[in-house]
Amino acid sequence: MNYRLLALASLGLWLVTAAVLVTLFVRGQTAPSSDGRRAIMLAPAERDLVLAEMRNMLGSVQGILHAVNADDMPKVITYARASGMQAAADINPGLMAKLPLEFKQLGLGVHNGFDNLALIIEQNQADREEIMQRLAVQLDSCVQCHASYRIEVAATEQP
Repeated sequence: MNYRLLALASLGLWLVTAAVLVTLFVRGQTAPSSDGRRAIMLAPAERDLVLAEMRNMLGSVQGILHAVNADDMPKVITYARASGMQAAADINPGLMAKLPLEFKQLGLGVHNGFDNLALIIEQNQADREEIMQRLAVQLDSCVQCHASYRIEVAATEQP
């Protein structure tokens, strides 16, 4: 009887722990903000990393636009790859746990979009119009993310 009670208690504790982890994975570390967006609360170094990645993507967009105007498809590929999934590969799992699910989905979608853009150009399946249409979709995701979230430094606990 005691073993059965212990087993049920262990199972209950495991289920509660799993539910909390899933909730944290979906919700991340967020708080309401004064402008109606969700504030993602990060440590200063984490915030700097996320913002640097966003600036890198913006630089890729600028580079792609210049390269398209110059009809330099190899440069378009280079700029697109610079913001592809490889750019997101080194993100700390602890940081990823702090980001809400929709933010992660938007970010990974943008990284995949850059890789797909590079791929269709490499396969000679994209003209200037197709590149511009795909870039517009990429920017739609950026605008949606910036309209929904802001990145703030989490208050540190004082000893």
